[in-house]
This record gives sequence, structure tokens and C-alpha cells, in this order.
Amino acid sequence: MSEITRDAGANPLGGRGAASVVPSAERDADGLASGKLGRVTRKQRSLWGNAWRQFRHHKLAMAGLVLFVLFVVVTFIGNAIYPREIDAIDFLRTDAPPSLDFPFGTDALGQDMLARALWGGRISIAVGLVAALVSITLGTAIGALAGFFGGPADSLLMRLTDMFLALPQLPLLLMITYLFRESVNRFFEERTGSDILGTFVLIVVVIGALNWMPTARLVRASFLSMKEKEFVEAATSIGATRSALIFKHILPNVMSPIIVAATLGVGAAIITESTLSFLGLGFPSDIPTWGSMLFDAKDRIELAPHEAIIPGMLIFLTVLSINYVGDGLRDALDPRKTQ
Repeated sequence: MSEITRDAGANPLGGRGAASVVPSAERDADGLASGKLGRVTRKQRSLWGNAWRQFRHHKLAMAGLVLFVLFVVVTFIGNAIYPREIDAIDFLRTDAPPSLDFPFGTDALGQDMLARALWGGRISIAVGLVAALVSITLGTAIGALAGFFGGPADSLLMRLTDMFLALPQLPLLLMITYLFRESVNRFFEERTGSDILGTFVLIVVVIGALNWMPTARLVRASFLSMKEKEFVEAATSIGATRSALIFKHILPNVMSPIIVAATLGVGAAIITESTLSFLGLGFPSDIPTWGSMLFDAKDRIELAPHEAIIPGMLIFLTVLSINYVGDGLRDALDPRKTQ
């Protein structure tokens, strides 16, 4: 069967607008003629290609991505560009305001706050990224198992999720850190020689273990919906194993909400680590993180407000940029908003 197409402005009665016959097989999905008429067909975009196109049009998300990447690069290579000691004490320069010599000023011990902020940002961002990875991995595994197998497994895992949701997270986090920080530090220091690796592992594991529940519920709901789709039934009918169904067919189709949850989880983990450090239960006092810098400045905010404003603004801008990236990803990966 053939379809009749007309040039723009064609007269249906003939003459200049005479109809031309184009085989329907030579027309693309957008109804544009191709092939012999030399029409240009629209290239089909993939899911991730379309998501990136949507994300690029989200101005706040792009600004947040640029700012977060800038923070990551500056904190991880900044000490090589600005090679001042983070623990060099100079009592002649205590509480000095920002200047050309000290762009972020100095603290109560005369230590360079820019050098300490660069070092502390490395730890705070690393804690946020690794803790979010732990929580997303754990939540995805539990949600996938509950949603795919259903029945008793679903009931047991969801009751476990409800139990963790009922726990008071911040008091429990403070108690675990207080009770086990010294012993974990001693264990890792004896084997690796690092005095902060134990605290890092303890904090990221505890934060991740107390924040996987929303992801598990989200993944479970997605698996319950996706496993009833026709392509899953087709894969089952040709003998696909359970692991193939989970990892090759269902999980790739539920990655969108997982990615959004992971992005937002980074910001939440940075806030949690800063809270622990501000309360004096985070990293050791000689290790500068943004939260511990706030803890050191809390009693001197009237005398030297820059000591609290600078680390506070760094935490604020980092978390804000991550949240904007999460909002952009949520809109870009929403099929209802495809343009």
C-alpha cells in the first residue's frame, strides 16, 4: 500500500501541487519522507541520550553539576596547588580575617583555613559518595529480592525494612560511633597504619546501613510492576534464569529512580557526617572536616564569624548543588516529560 504526500502549499486540485506517491516503507516514524525525495529522517535517540538532552536544558541542574564537579576537583587536587600545612600553628595570626595571604583567614590557632577546608572537603565529599553507594547497594539488593520473589521473602524483607524505619537514626548513629570508634580505629591502625581509615569505614557503613530503606521500597515497587511486563514473560518463556531476569531484563529498566535516589543520598550523607563532626563524634579533632571546623568555631562566632561562615557555606553549596543535580535527573529520567 502507498501513501500520498504533498509539497508544502500544494493545491489539491492539481497543477503546482500535484501529489507524489511515496511508498509507506520509505517513510520514517515521524511521517517524513526519506530515500528518493531526499528528505532527512530524524535519528532515534536512546533513553540515556534523551535523558542527557533533557538534563542539559535544566539550567539549575547544569549549574549544580558544574559546581559539584568544581568542588570535587578543587578539594582533591587543591592541596597540591595550595601547598600549606593544615596543622601549622602561628599564634601571631590567630583569628585573622580573609586576606591575600590567607584567602579564608585563620582559626583560633593561626592555622590556614583554606588549606584545612580543602583537606576537609576531600573527606566530607568522600564520606558522602561512599555512604550513598553503600545505602543504594543495600537498598537495591533488598528491594530487588523482595519485589522479584514476593511471598514470604517479600513479607520478611519488608518487615525488616519497617523495623529499620522505626529506629531513631541520629541517636543510634551517635551511640554506635561513640561505642565503637576507638576499637575500630585501633583495629585499622594496627593493620594499615592509618589513624582515620577506621573512623571513615565506621561512619560510611553506619550511615549507609541506616539510610537504605527508602531505596528498598522504591526498588521493590518498581520490580513488582516490571516483572509483569510482556518482555519479562517472553524472556521467561525462552528459559531465562532468575539471575538473568533480575540483572539483564528488570534491573536496567528500574535504574532511573535508583540513580536519582543515589544522587540525593550523597547530600544527605554529607549533612549526616557534618552533624557527627559538629557534635564531636566524627573524625579525630586533628583531622579537619567541614563539620569539625564548625565545631571548633561555634564558641568564637562573634569574635571571628568567618571561621563558621566559610565551612557552613561550603556544606550548603555542596549539598545544594547535589540536590539540583538530583532534581534535574528526576525530570530528565521521567518519561512523561520527554520533549
